[in-house]
Amino acid sequence: MALFLLLVLVAVVLGIIGAVAEGLGYLLIIGIVLLVADLAFIAVRWSKRSGRRPIR
Repeated sequence: MALFLLLVLVAVVLGIIGAVAEGLGYLLIIGIVLLVADLAFIAVRWSKRSGRRPIR
């Protein structure tokens, strides 16, 4: 979970720098791609975790 939060923080910082700094739009795109990949990774982990519960 700490890795997820760290990657979200890095994605937000890159996005802010890319949006504010002139000529660094590629950082904004990298931040967006990193955020989407991180959300997909956590979604896969949560879907695997919910499948382990035994049926009563």
